[in-house]
Amino acid sequence: MAGSQESRESRESHFLALLSRMKYIERWALMRSSRPENLSEHALEVAAIAHMLCVIGNVRFGRELNAERAALVAIYHDASEIITGDMPTPVKYHDGKIRDAYRAVEKNAEERLLATLPDDLRPAFEDVFWPADGASEEELYLRRLVKAADKVSALIKCVDEARAGNAEFASAELTCRAAVDEMAAELPEVADFVREFLPSYGATLDELL
Repeated sequence: MAGSQESRESRESHFLALLSRMKYIERWALMRSSRPENLSEHALEVAAIAHMLCVIGNVRFGRELNAERAALVAIYHDASEIITGDMPTPVKYHDGKIRDAYRAVEKNAEERLLATLPDDLRPAFEDVFWPADGASEEELYLRRLVKAADKVSALIKCVDEARAGNAEFASAELTCRAAVDEMAAELPEVADFVREFLPSYGATLDELL
């Protein structure tokens, strides 16, 4: 028993130190931004949006979603980019072969991150990174909302840049808005968010208060 405890205490895990490097990963690498956005900022915003989407689903549409879990899944949703960097969307989704190859690289990066955890803690984080086999409908729907939150966050970035007078994101805004509109047609939570929360983004503090 004492030997087991000593083994646990002596093993060093790099997992959280690696996660702390999210702040060094710049997004929108191919774009000229008025203000850079790092992966850590993005993860926090996606977590807040995903949480809100689940709350909307529970309150207004009778769902039984774990909003706190959605926020947690969102925090880790791009963690693989600590290793891979942020691959620009036009490259990542250029064709099916590139998309599938990138997904394999992404999965490998996630496995490398999880491998830095102590063995007894790893299953708890695998459950966050990946849906379990036979995951419930609620879990799968929750993860759809996290993906939607990711896309909404990208649209918010485009809106912020446009309101800052940066025309660089005009095309990206059209693409992101079309993707969000498509999601809103299938996910009523997204439709409500777009109608009630999205218009405020990019406004000044005086306008918001």
